[in-house]
Amino acid sequence: MIYRQRLWTRVTHWAWTLCLFFLLLSGLQIFMARPDLYIGQESGFAYDNTILSIGAFMDGAAMKGRTILFGHAFDTTGWLGAVWEGGRLQPKSFPSWLTIPGYRDLATGRVVHLFFAWGLAITLLVWLLASLINRHIKELLPTGDDIRHLPREAADHARLRFSREAGYNALQKLSYASVLFVALPLIIATGLTMSPGVNAWAPWMLDVFGGRQTARTIHFIVMLYLVLFFVVHIVMVVLAGPINELRSMITGWYRTDPESE
Repeated sequence: MIYRQRLWTRVTHWAWTLCLFFLLLSGLQIFMARPDLYIGQESGFAYDNTILSIGAFMDGAAMKGRTILFGHAFDTTGWLGAVWEGGRLQPKSFPSWLTIPGYRDLATGRVVHLFFAWGLAITLLVWLLASLINRHIKELLPTGDDIRHLPREAADHARLRFSREAGYNALQKLSYASVLFVALPLIIATGLTMSPGVNAWAPWMLDVFGGRQTARTIHFIVMLYLVLFFVVHIVMVVLAGPINELRSMITGWYRTDPESE
């Protein structure tokens, strides 16, 4: 047994889990107000810069959901665009269980989203300061040896061979670093770029991200990456031994393989 996860690592881990849960569901509530994504400075009926659109249409007497991605239309009836509620199809981007609140309420969704967005940003700052002080951040930075061992690590994971080592392996370092140093800062920055108040005192952010609509699209794509990371993360925890993994993130203590010591 080794003391692997420091207190601040564990506290911020669970704080991020809470924040990202509410940010995802409230963000989808906000997205329903305009379920389209654009690339460029502006958007509207006069522009042909839509890359994603979720909506409903009538096919005779039947309602159907349709999602258009890069000009290709997909039937998403029952899942996106037209969802089942109250025993019949409703013209709604997402099911009620996938948004906060479950009913259409843009104002409440924005309040919840903004509250937990501040929580996410503050948690990231706390983690960064604590990790610099206790040098945990150094454990997450990939080294030359990590890059050389990456093919072997990938092959072992593909064969479901997991080792319980004292430190992070190459895949863990790369995935955690991509979230902590790229995805989270980027989703915060693009979120700020969509704020008219921020645009007033930092108009250069619009130039950095190619306009508010492009920032919104990047924001959405990064959200999808974080959801994918979460799914893979949970699968890896289950396959590697959920009791040992959860114990380390709750108490800090982790059981390693004898040879790794």
